[in-house]
Amino acid sequence: MNGKGLTRLTFGEYSHDAVNISPKGNYFITTYSNLSMPPKMALVDSRGQLIRELGDSKGTDFDKYNLSRTELVRVKSTDGLFNLPMTITYPLNFDPARKYPVLINIYGGPNAGTVYDRWNRGFTRSQWWAKEGLIQVSMDNRSSGHFGKTGMDFIYRRLGKYEIEDYIDCGRWLRSKTFVDTSKICIAGGSFGGYMTCMALTYGADVFTHGMANSSVTDWSLYDTHYTERYMDTPQENPDGYKMTSPQTFVKNYKGMIRIIHGNMDDNVHMQNSIQFINKLEDLDRDFEFMVYPGERHGWGGLKAVHSGDESYKFIYNYLLNKQMPSIFWKN
Repeated sequence: MNGKGLTRLTFGEYSHDAVNISPKGNYFITTYSNLSMPPKMALVDSRGQLIRELGDSKGTDFDKYNLSRTELVRVKSTDGLFNLPMTITYPLNFDPARKYPVLINIYGGPNAGTVYDRWNRGFTRSQWWAKEGLIQVSMDNRSSGHFGKTGMDFIYRRLGKYEIEDYIDCGRWLRSKTFVDTSKICIAGGSFGGYMTCMALTYGADVFTHGMANSSVTDWSLYDTHYTERYMDTPQENPDGYKMTSPQTFVKNYKGMIRIIHGNMDDNVHMQNSIQFINKLEDLDRDFEFMVYPGERHGWGGLKAVHSGDESYKFIYNYLLNKQMPSIFWKN
């Protein structure tokens, strides 16, 4: 368990997911892919030798389609300690002489990375936004798990500080590109990702211009003790840490456009988080959007999910693409 003497049994420059080992350990089945290749399935023996290809999700006409390009890049953190991973999906028929709006999807929680060299499971939706002219980005911070305990150690008693600063570094890297419209850099996420979005539009207000924050923590003193105190200790023991990691502390910096969404029965991230946050925005006479889903908890399905999805698409069309949302999105 010290990480030494390991032998890789998988093959190629792929992410191998859903590995299933035979009862006696003589074989395993792996499903593997990368950013440019849809998943394949293969049978491999215990020495790592490929026995047989079992399946390929890439259809015979796949190469005939005009598809957007996704690239994996690394951005150096300001302190020089980490090469932060980022994927960029470029618009269809990308023209570097043009300027494009950016849509960033993040989570950002401890040991919960989102950037991997694997096939995008939201491929069809991503292709739609590429067709519409969006640059789509995912990025990870130092605590995402990619950097082990070294990265995780930074967040003790200051959960959120280094994470948002890493995202700001990534955002500044994007802003430095001539093909990026710096007036339209939108960040979106739910739960911890919603928290990161609120931090981005306050603490990082000079970098991020728009945001969609779903079920967001806005002050760690309002969240579950079993999770929060694992990283932050108690508010009494760490008052400065709680203050420096709360979007409510930095709400005076807000100057963009944020859409805040919450279920009023959320028993994970209580809605008081969003209520306290918008209360401060209102007292500062700032413009924002707010949507409540009655009776819904930490996520929702059914008709509420349809409405929530359509409203987020409308936000993208209104603020990033500056055009009417196509009628195909409306169900009636």
